[in-house]
Amino acid sequence: MPKRIGLISLLVVCGLCIPQPSNAQALVPHTLQLDAAKLEQQGLGLAKEAAQLAQFQQYELALPRARLASQLAPKNDKVWFLLGGLYLQSKKLDQSINALKKAQSLNAKNGDVQFALGSAYFQQQKYQEAVNYYQQGLRLKPNDPEGLFDLGNAYYMQSKLPDALIQYKKAVSFNKKFWPAINNVGLILYEQGDIQGAIKQWQDAVGMEKQAAEPLLALAVALYAKGDQRQALAMGQAAVRIDERYADLDFLKQNLWGTRLLSDTKKFLELPGIQAALQQREEPSNSTTTRQRMIPQ
Repeated sequence: MPKRIGLISLLVVCGLCIPQPSNAQALVPHTLQLDAAKLEQQGLGLAKEAAQLAQFQQYELALPRARLASQLAPKNDKVWFLLGGLYLQSKKLDQSINALKKAQSLNAKNGDVQFALGSAYFQQQKYQEAVNYYQQGLRLKPNDPEGLFDLGNAYYMQSKLPDALIQYKKAVSFNKKFWPAINNVGLILYEQGDIQGAIKQWQDAVGMEKQAAEPLLALAVALYAKGDQRQALAMGQAAVRIDERYADLDFLKQNLWGTRLLSDTKKFLELPGIQAALQQREEPSNSTTTRQRMIPQ
């Protein structure tokens, strides 16, 4: 499931602008103005380096640069947004919230900052706080499919399934190809006993993204439960070969799979054909790991 922590690229797109000195700074000695401007320029340069590193998931290298950038350019909301996003990517949630709230104080009209705060609180399992921030973000960006999707997920975790369903459907109305929301509609329908409706949603999602393991596995489980065992087995084998994490019931639960679907999935994953596919998936990775351990560190 996409999470709203892919925020770093936004900073590359919109740029990190160097503010011009205000009129009030005319009272400050000229040499100090130059020093302050130079320091801020260095900070923004570090922020750009951090954003570039983050694009390659080099978060541990990016974080020190972003922290220093926030000290050199403390009044730039985009720098704090970057720092908060990096902390969020690194699962340092308290630090992320502090940095994002600083960005919010500098620019209250940035909807993406509100969404990022929602994601941080969501990961802390503080779902009502997450709902509040997602709603604030949507007031600023009402047609944002990912924001609607995130709000739906927060409602789902509060067991407000009708509210979650509304948000997922809104997300799809603004992006017809947004398969994660379509997938989650299927998750809700399955728990409500509408198996055929869920199957239709997962078929649509797979049609949009053939390498998406989640709807493919869910579709396989639903078809198997209906008696279409041959097709279901082939789909299930393909799904776990794409991403073996979906053979982990705890991982599925984290991705909002409900009680009914988890129960049916547990039986499905125990099938010899699925276990064989998982074994084939593990063997190359085990040999690769062995080779990697032989490489001097």
